[in-house]
Amino acid sequence: MTTGATNWFDQGGANYARYRPDYPDELAAALAALAPDRRLAVDVGCGNGQFTRRLAEYFEAVVGVDPSADQIAHAVPDARIDYRCAAAEALPLEDGAASLLTAAQAAHWFDLPAFHAEARRIGMDGAAIALVSYGVARLDPGAINDRLAHFHDEDVGPYWPSERHMVENGYADMDFPFPAIAVPAMAIHRDWNAHQLLGYVGTWSAVRRAREAGQEQRLSDFATDLLDLWGDPERQRAISWPISVRAGRLS
Repeated sequence: MTTGATNWFDQGGANYARYRPDYPDELAAALAALAPDRRLAVDVGCGNGQFTRRLAEYFEAVVGVDPSADQIAHAVPDARIDYRCAAAEALPLEDGAASLLTAAQAAHWFDLPAFHAEARRIGMDGAAIALVSYGVARLDPGAINDRLAHFHDEDVGPYWPSERHMVENGYADMDFPFPAIAVPAMAIHRDWNAHQLLGYVGTWSAVRRAREAGQEQRLSDFATDLLDLWGDPERQRAISWPISVRAGRLS
């Protein structure tokens, strides 16, 4: 789908790295404070390393693991981070190595029993584990927010994978067999222009599936409507995503 010369809904590791919102530093700080020491954090399903880079500010070393070579290829290099291409269910780390395990916007794709077993294997006694998710993007109440919500819920609603409901309820119903640790409520906040929001929407799994189903017109109509409602496409508007965390203690 194109609007003018721009394909807002082109996908892949490059656009994912460019348009997905990164996480607030306060989240990395809060999770680092749960770890028994600061030697090693492991970020599972790390994608292009958006949250992995945050953790690197607080740990001596960080390992980022993702099954997608394309995502790893678009990670920003960092001397403190070792990126490895592997599945969450077969983590390439030694027993008892990790002080903290995280999975940011990724755990709904895992085979959870296998991941839990791997988490217990690589986590040291007392290590912390945290599953992070963020919900639907929100703008100020009004026509733009309403159109975005309609696109999310109705236009591409049928194309969301079944796992999406776990993200939208903050992993509240996900099996999590670890003693719970409370984490303060927080959110991602950004000021974006229309192009950035369209680029972000293009990274949605439902958009990819809608394209594969031949729903290009549905995507094009949304881009046209959004740009019409936005006004000057370079104008920045406040956008937020509520963050949910399921945190616990390994033993």
